[in-house]
Amino acid sequence: MAELITRSAQDTETEGERLGARLKQGDLVLLTGELGSGKTTFVRGLARGMGASAPVASPTFQLVRIYPGRIQLAHVDLYRLGSNAEVADLGLEELLDQGVVVVEWGERLGLAASFLITFEHLGGDRRLMRTLLKGEAR
Repeated sequence: MAELITRSAQDTETEGERLGARLKQGDLVLLTGELGSGKTTFVRGLARGMGASAPVASPTFQLVRIYPGRIQLAHVDLYRLGSNAEVADLGLEELLDQGVVVVEWGERLGLAASFLITFEHLGGDRRLMRTLLKGEAR
């Protein structure tokens, strides 16, 4: 498990951009952390790293936003979903076949992921990011 403290929103985006440059089709990235902990900020950088130029917004009310780039990015938010049936209706398997899927509130999914990133708000603009790669022990 890798740990990193970011000191600004730009730092958090930069870390997302670094990961985005490494992702490949079929990768599933689960993001966990309280409201305001930096998940959507991280996805802005992730999308940039994947070559997407569209502005990234939280998909809380839309549930899934698609961003074209060198690989398609599907940005999913499970915050408002209440049942496993609603999650099944999102078609995550198909989205993974088409590109990369990043899921905010990923702990609600219950799937093994390529990356699990936990965000913790440390006060001000500081965030602690813990990254667990597939196959690593928690």
